[in-house]
Amino acid sequence: MEASTAHGHGHHHQMPTGGSELTAVAISATLHCLTGCALGEIAGMVIGTALGFSDWGTVVLAVALAFVFGYSLTSLPLLRSGMALSAVVPVALASDTISIAIMELVDNAIMLTIPGAMEANLGNVLFWGSLSVSLVIAGAAALPVNRWLIARGRGHCAVHETGIHGGPPIRLVGALAVAAGVFGTVVLLAEAL
Repeated sequence: MEASTAHGHGHHHQMPTGGSELTAVAISATLHCLTGCALGEIAGMVIGTALGFSDWGTVVLAVALAFVFGYSLTSLPLLRSGMALSAVVPVALASDTISIAIMELVDNAIMLTIPGAMEANLGNVLFWGSLSVSLVIAGAAALPVNRWLIARGRGHCAVHETGIHGGPPIRLVGALAVAAGVFGTVVLLAEAL
């Protein structure tokens, strides 16, 4: 099989460089990245909290798992398509690293800032509300950077060039992000009152 066929080259179109089309691509890329980031972050927070890790121990675990899950969501469809691991790794790193780093920095800063969020147990709505709203804000923080990168042919463009995309439906992820934002906001407002 020819390399361009194996990688889906020739089946993709030019990435937009401005306007609402660029914003739509950036939203899609951010929601894809947020999916992996959120899965890892939630797993890390749940495991760290359940095992009684310190705040910083929990954060380190959550960040590590966010990168693992984020890179995995990008890498698995590429590997399934027949791409070699040596070709997939640079694509995943180029596509996701900056976005995940921003999301993790913002998300964990918020979790550490919300009074009681890190100390709350898994049965406490404050834990889940804080985590929900912090992830949504983290995604919003990464969006303009992802848009900027895509406009310059970087970031998500690395995956787009392969012509192979995977992950859950973006509309579903978007709906879950909106629901998480509403839930987290309601919880934090109720806690403040």
